[in-house]
Amino acid sequence: MPEKTLLTSREIERALTRIAHEIVERNKGAEGMVFVGMRTRGVPLAKRIAEVIEVLEGVPVPVGTLDIGLYRDDISPSELKPAAESHTDIPTSITDRQVILVDDVLYTGRSIRAAMDALMDLGRPKSIQLAVLIDRGHRELPIRADYVGKNMPSSKDEEIQVQLVETDGVDRVVIESVAKRELITGN
Repeated sequence: MPEKTLLTSREIERALTRIAHEIVERNKGAEGMVFVGMRTRGVPLAKRIAEVIEVLEGVPVPVGTLDIGLYRDDISPSELKPAAESHTDIPTSITDRQVILVDDVLYTGRSIRAAMDALMDLGRPKSIQLAVLIDRGHRELPIRADYVGKNMPSSKDEEIQVQLVETDGVDRVVIESVAKRELITGN
């Protein structure tokens, strides 16, 4: 299967605006919220959603960065970087706050589990809600998103790539066959 565009820049913008409206509606405003973007692409997505909410509510919402490297279950201890190299930066306490965790693609749920473990080490939030741009299914853990930009059921032989201006120079979401890419690149 050749690479196929799932979302254009405009469609990403619409999805994030819808997510922002849903977050404000569910939480009855923006007071007490903290957005936490998972590295790498969750961070710019969290910033974009928070900007929409600030325009809607007139309240700035703090946005932080969460590095889950030390909490992943697919990396051996010898591969872990020292805690000093962590890129977690949350500008305010998360204790007793509504934490909106933001990621680009929800797949097995393992990254989200790691993120929740990391957040609990930083404080005790009032709640943790999950916002994702793409939910592709194939869960291995009982985790679901509270806010989803697009549900995109996919095969395990496919890869969904979120590309953002801040990290990739372009806004789009594409899907491609992993098997085809491996044939082309030899990986």
